[in-house]
Amino acid sequence: MLKIRKAQQEDCPALLQLIHQLAAYEKEPDAVTVSMKEFVDSGFGAQPVWGAFVAERDNKIVGMALYYIRYSTWKGRRLYLEDLIVTASERGAGIGKMLLDKTIDFAKAEGYSGMMWQVLDWNEPAINFYKKYKADFDSEWVNVSLNFRD
Repeated sequence: MLKIRKAQQEDCPALLQLIHQLAAYEKEPDAVTVSMKEFVDSGFGAQPVWGAFVAERDNKIVGMALYYIRYSTWKGRRLYLEDLIVTASERGAGIGKMLLDKTIDFAKAEGYSGMMWQVLDWNEPAINFYKKYKADFDSEWVNVSLNFRD
């Protein structure tokens, strides 16, 4: 039986494993540099910055939706979906939809003005999935980042 629930601290090793799976899928297997300590502290420490929902089947985590709060000077508080991941063996079973729906419901219940996320331009399965939600795809903005560790 599949269950969607709020992530707990003891889920962190499984969540980080899913993140490594996503990095491999996105052809960046060595890009994940966050330590377990940093991951746990930033999600469950004194000042948590992320939350997540997990999909669990037979006491095994098979998917996750990790999010954090973003602030827009134009729109106010918005939920940023950092990662929506379903392990390869469970894809196509509706788990991604269940996780995204749970995250959307959470954002609405908390009074956020909307949700945002990114998708790689070559990830056609994900793009087609998001189109079913009538999500807006913005081709004008360019991603910019600075890396302080690597």
